[in-house]
Amino acid sequence: MTNHVRQLRNAPSRRARTFSAPSRQRRSGMTLVLNTSLMPPLDRAQIVRQVIAETMVHVDIDFPGPKGDADAHGLIIDVGDLRLCSVRSNATRVHRTPALARDSQEPTIFLALQTPGSSLQLSQGGRTATLKPGQLAFCDSSSEYTLLDDLGIQQHFFAIKVASLALPYDLVRRLRAVPLAPGHPVADLAAAYFGRMAARREVATHPSANALGQPSIELVRALITTHLDSTALAQESLHSSLLLRVLEYARAHLHDPRLNAAEIAAEHHISVRHLYKVLAEGEVSLGDWIRTQRLEACRSDLRGAEWSHLTIASIARRHGFTDASTFGRLFRTAYGLSPREWREARTATTGNPVRG
Repeated sequence: MTNHVRQLRNAPSRRARTFSAPSRQRRSGMTLVLNTSLMPPLDRAQIVRQVIAETMVHVDIDFPGPKGDADAHGLIIDVGDLRLCSVRSNATRVHRTPALARDSQEPTIFLALQTPGSSLQLSQGGRTATLKPGQLAFCDSSSEYTLLDDLGIQQHFFAIKVASLALPYDLVRRLRAVPLAPGHPVADLAAAYFGRMAARREVATHPSANALGQPSIELVRALITTHLDSTALAQESLHSSLLLRVLEYARAHLHDPRLNAAEIAAEHHISVRHLYKVLAEGEVSLGDWIRTQRLEACRSDLRGAEWSHLTIASIARRHGFTDASTFGRLFRTAYGLSPREWREARTATTGNPVRG
């Protein structure tokens, strides 16, 4: 495309591609970083429009000012059959015109997750949804839609082919420009899950990230069917996304040392036996998974300057470990270093003092 649009090559399995001409075909393994500050000012708006056209969908984009000065920073990446576009920009209006909507692109839905800082208006099919930070809504590629935000469009978009949802298209279209209910358990889970995926680039760009694609699509399917109250489809979707919902609940409660299978099963209105059956189908050992997630969180905090004022024991307690000696033994077994040795290695690199 240009040298100002950077392709990341994090691993052989997530192969970067170059884009020399507009294409509407999804590319497997693409990772692209957009940064207009590296571009000639007069070319920025054109390049941004070209990038979005080639990787997401053809739209008109309006930038403020008499010259339409463009300021955009974003990440576009494939996670299996799902495509993530996370962007911060000064664009005030994005419009997929009726003419553009008649292109040959395979029908695709865009799940929009509003980021903190502003509210966005999404209009399609005679409806307008005002999205506040943390809220979700859909639009689809097959008809005209408009996004408006006077403060600049800053969102996470997740593109999914309608065919991948295995749902009737007319059913999906009924939710266009409808705010998905905050407080709804599946909507809250989806907002937290997709927000974390977008915010933590290392998750989306990890060599094994493609494995997240299908479970993520199943979560979107559950989001749609439960909001439409299509009972049979909703039950099917809730079942297919149960493992993901169980693990997301466990992840959100890792700080609680009392977290256990009985609590998780009760929260999801299933028996402990059924919980273990679902985990076994996903090849997940609950105890091992919880321990690994807690250790990873502790390891990250021990490396982070923002937690340098905390003792190692305090960090362990933050993530559900009640016994410091047990935590130290598990940490060494997992990483080959004691928590203190791991923290001191960071100190030696940054020079920042830390507490023991």
